[in-house]
Amino acid sequence: MTNPTMSRRDLMGLLAVTATPAWAADAAGSARKEAEAWLALVDGERYGESWERAASFFKERVTAEQWRQAASGVRGPLGKLVSREFLRAQPTDKLPGAPDGDYVVIQFRASFQNKKDAVETITPMKDADGAWRVSGYYVR
Repeated sequence: MTNPTMSRRDLMGLLAVTATPAWAADAAGSARKEAEAWLALVDGERYGESWERAASFFKERVTAEQWRQAASGVRGPLGKLVSREFLRAQPTDKLPGAPDGDYVVIQFRASFQNKKDAVETITPMKDADGAWRVSGYYVR
């Protein structure tokens, strides 16, 4: 029997908590710190350094030059970062098109000179050496 006082939102929150991997408690904070450090490189157009700091999974699929071209092609037209606000972090052990592992999907609300309202999604993963490194980045 369903609890009549439990809202759909409460139920979804409960499902999200119970579906979160056990390692998630410390992961979100560590992954967020790495994501913010990595984003600072991208914000400063230091694309080569951001590639060097990325996860091995990322570097196996994208060369430094491909990343430089893609990043400058996406970020260049947006202009300089004006502000960035943390929205959420969701730990997971599975992502489409990626090997099973420890990931945290992090979203920030961002404002750029030429795009006032954007959402950045950045996905750090735990690399083979146990360090959190960025494996994906997307702006919409």
